[in-house]
Amino acid sequence: MPGDSAEENPASAPAKEESKTDDKPKEPKEMKAVVLTGFGGLKMLKVQSKPQPTPGEGEVLIAVKACGVNFLDLMLRQGVTDNPPKTPVIMGYECAGTIEAIGEKTEGFSVGDNVIALKECHCWAELASIPAKYVYKIPEGMTFHDAAAIAMNYLTAYIILFDIGNLRSGQSILAHSIGGGVGQAIIQLTKTVENVTLYGTASAHKHESLKPNVTHLFDHGVDYAQEIRKLSPEGVDIVLDCLCGDYTNKGISLLRPMGRYILFGTSSVVTGETKSFFSFAKSWWQVDKISPLKLYDDNKFLAGFQLRQLLFRENQHEYVRQLMDKLFKLYTDGTIKPVIDQVASFEDIAEAMQRLHDRKNIGKIILDPTIQPKEKTKNEAEAEDRAKSDSEPEESTKSETEPEESIDSDSEPEEIIKPDVKPTEIAKSDTKPEAKPKPADAEAAAPADAAPAATADAATEEPKAEETPAEGEAEKTEEEAPAPAE
Repeated sequence: MPGDSAEENPASAPAKEESKTDDKPKEPKEMKAVVLTGFGGLKMLKVQSKPQPTPGEGEVLIAVKACGVNFLDLMLRQGVTDNPPKTPVIMGYECAGTIEAIGEKTEGFSVGDNVIALKECHCWAELASIPAKYVYKIPEGMTFHDAAAIAMNYLTAYIILFDIGNLRSGQSILAHSIGGGVGQAIIQLTKTVENVTLYGTASAHKHESLKPNVTHLFDHGVDYAQEIRKLSPEGVDIVLDCLCGDYTNKGISLLRPMGRYILFGTSSVVTGETKSFFSFAKSWWQVDKISPLKLYDDNKFLAGFQLRQLLFRENQHEYVRQLMDKLFKLYTDGTIKPVIDQVASFEDIAEAMQRLHDRKNIGKIILDPTIQPKEKTKNEAEAEDRAKSDSEPEESTKSETEPEESIDSDSEPEEIIKPDVKPTEIAKSDTKPEAKPKPADAEAAAPADAAPAATADAATEEPKAEETPAEGEAEKTEEEAPAPAE
C-alpha cells in the first residue's frame, strides 16, 4: 500500500540519513601556526592548530616552506609597534613557499610557482593566503631559506643605501648592528660600489666573523664616535641607524657636509623581556629636537624609512616589485648571498626569538615548518622553565580558553610545596582525633573494612551538634587536599 512504502523499502531510511550527513558543511582542515595570544613575553607565543585559509579575490594560497624572523616580530610581540593588530594573531611578516591555489581575478601566477611573499602578519603558518601584489616569483636555483632571508632585509638595505643614501664610490658609511640580517645585506651591497669605507658597530662576540668584511669595527660599549673622528676628522657620508635614542644624536654629529642620516629602526626601545614604557620614553626623549634651519646651516640631511609603512599603507607595491627584480638578478649573478644564522622549527620559536633579543645572531634566523623541533637537554629544559617562571605575573595565569597545544604544553607542572607549619601543628595533624564512642548497633552494622570510607564521608559533612569546633576542624585537617604552592 502507498502508506507502507517505508516498510517495502527498508534501505530508504538509511539512504535518507546518509544524504543528510552529506549535506552537513565539512569542517575546515587545520594547519599549524605560531600565534601571539597577547602582548608580552615569550609565553605569549603558542604553536596552535588553526583553520586553513582559502585564497580570496586577488590572492594566492602559499604552502609555506620557510619564514623570516625579524626584529620587528620581537617588537610586535611586546606591543611596541605602531598600530599593533588585535590578539590573538598569527605572527610573521615574510615567507617563502609554493603556490597551492589561486583566488578569483588573480593574474600572473600559476599553481606550483615558487614565491616570496610579504604580509602584515599571518606568515608563520603552514599555509598563508596573501594578496598577489605582495607576492614575487623567485628565480630558479634560489632556495626557500634564502628567499625568506632576502625579502625584508635586502629590500631595506638596498633602499637606504642607494635610493635614499645615494651611495657613490669613495664615500664612507657608519652602520649600526652590522652583524644582523640587514647588516649582512648592507655589507654585501656596499661591495657593489668601489672604494667604500664601512664603519660598523656590533657585539664583541661577533667581531671575529665580521672583521674580514668591515673596514673598521667597534663595540657598542666603546666611544665609537671618538674613534671614527680619529680615523676621519671630517666625519662620514652616511649614517644608517636602526637603534634610535642617543645613537641618533651621535650619528648626526658624525655627518660631514652633505652627509645623510637615515633612521630605519628603533630597536633600542627593546631592553627587556616585555614592554618598558620607561625605555620607550627614554629612547625618544634622548633625541635632540632638530631644527630645519640647523640642517640648512650645516648642509646635512635627515631621512627615515619603514618598509612596512611603505608597502602596506602607502601602497608602493610596484616600486617594491621593481627592487625585488634587481635583487633577484644580484642573487642569480652571485653578487649577494644571504647569511643564515639558524634554521628553527615552529616549536622552537621561543628560543629563536630569545637569540634575536640577545643580539646573538650573525645573519638571518629562519623558521621552517617542515622540520622537527630539536630535543632539549635537561639543563635547557630547566633553564626554559626558570625563564618562564620569571615572566610577568599576568602571563603565568593560563586562560581558561587557551588551547592545549602550545610551545610549553609539554612542560612539567611545578612541584606542590606545603607551607611551613609549627611542630605542634604537625603533631596535631598527624594524630587522628579520638573517635567518639558509637552506639553498639552502629558498630555492629558497619564492617571493619568500611572505616576509611566512613572517615572520608565525615570530612564532607558539617560538624555534629555535640562536636566542639576544634574537633570538627581536626577531622577536616586530616582529609583536606595539600596546600597549593606559595
